[in-house]
Amino acid sequence: MSMNSSKEPASPATELLSNATCQTEKGLSVSFSIIFMTVGILSNSLAIAILMKAYQRFRQKYKSSFLLLASTLVITDFFGHLINGAIAVFVYASNKDWIRFDQSNVLCSIFGICMVFSGLCPLFLGSVMAIERCIGVTKPIFHSTKITSKHVKMMLSGACFFAVFVALLPILGHLVYKIQASRTWCFYQTDHITDWEDRFYLLLFSFLGLLALSISFFCNAITGISLLKVKFKSQQHRQGRSHHFEMVIQLLAIMCVSCVCWSPFLVTMATIGINGPDYLDACETTLFTLRMATWNQILDPWVYILLRKAVLKNLYKLTRRCCGVHIISLHVWELSSIKNSLKVAAISESPVTEKVTQQTTT
Repeated sequence: MSMNSSKEPASPATELLSNATCQTEKGLSVSFSIIFMTVGILSNSLAIAILMKAYQRFRQKYKSSFLLLASTLVITDFFGHLINGAIAVFVYASNKDWIRFDQSNVLCSIFGICMVFSGLCPLFLGSVMAIERCIGVTKPIFHSTKITSKHVKMMLSGACFFAVFVALLPILGHLVYKIQASRTWCFYQTDHITDWEDRFYLLLFSFLGLLALSISFFCNAITGISLLKVKFKSQQHRQGRSHHFEMVIQLLAIMCVSCVCWSPFLVTMATIGINGPDYLDACETTLFTLRMATWNQILDPWVYILLRKAVLKNLYKLTRRCCGVHIISLHVWELSSIKNSLKVAAISESPVTEKVTQQTTT
C-alpha cells in the first residue's frame, strides 16, 4: 500500500474496519442479499413486461404518459436492484474486506452513487407521476391540449438528471463516499461527523426525499378526492358510472408503500445529520431502515402487477361471491377509469351540459 497510503480513501476504510461495532451474520446476510436481489429483479422484470405490453396497446396520450412514467420508475428500480444487489453480494462474498479489494475506494464511490441515485430517482419519478395524474384528472382539457408527450419526457429527464447530479455532488466537491459501520454498503459520512459538508449532504438527501414524498401525498390526495367527486357527478348524469377502483387503489397503494418504506430511512438520515449518530444503536437502526427502503423497490412493481383493472375486476367478483351478494353487471368497467374520469369531467365543464341540467331542474 505504499502507493495508496497517502490517499484519503484508504484511511477511512481502515478506521471503519477497526472501529465498527455493528456486525452481521455472513451466511444470513449473503442469503438475504441474494433473495432480495432475485425477487426484486424478477418482480421488476414482470412489471416492465406488463407495462410495455400495455404501452403498445394503449396509444392515447393520457394513458401513454402514465405508462411511460411508470415504466421508467420500474426500470430504475430494476437497475437499482441489479447494480446495488450485485455489489452487496460481492462485498459479503469477499468477507467485507474493503482494504483488500477496494484500496482506491472506486467501488465504494460507485456503490454510494448508485445508492443515492436509486434512492432519490424513484421518489422524484413518483412525485412527477403524482403531478401528471393530478393535472390530468383535475384539469383534463388543459392536460389534453397543453401537456404533450414532449413535456412529459422533459419532466422525466429532468428528474433523472437531477438525481444524478445529487449523487455526483460529493465527487464534484472532492469528497468520497464512506464505508458504513456494518462494512456492507457505502453512503455519506454517518459517523464521526465533524464537517458541515457531511451534515449538508445527509440533510440534502433527507430533505429532497421527504419533499418528493410530500408532493406525492398532496397530489395523490387531490387526485383521489377529485375522482370521488367525478363518481358522484357520473351518478347524477347517469353516464360512465365507474367505481374508479383501479386509479384510487393504485394511488393509495403507491402512496402508502413509499411513505412506509422510505420515511424511516429519510428521518434517520436527517436525525444523524442534525444530532449526530448514537453509535450504540445507530448502525442497527440504519441497517433496518435501509432494508425497509429496499422493500419499496420490490413492492412498487407489484402495485402495477396486482392492482390492474383485470385483477381488480376478478377480485371484485370473488368478493361479492364470498359475501353471498348477486353479482351486478360490470359493463361500467371501461377501457380505463381515467378515460371515464376525463369524459365525465369534460361533460360537467361544458356549457351545453350546464344548460341541460338547468332545464331539467326547472
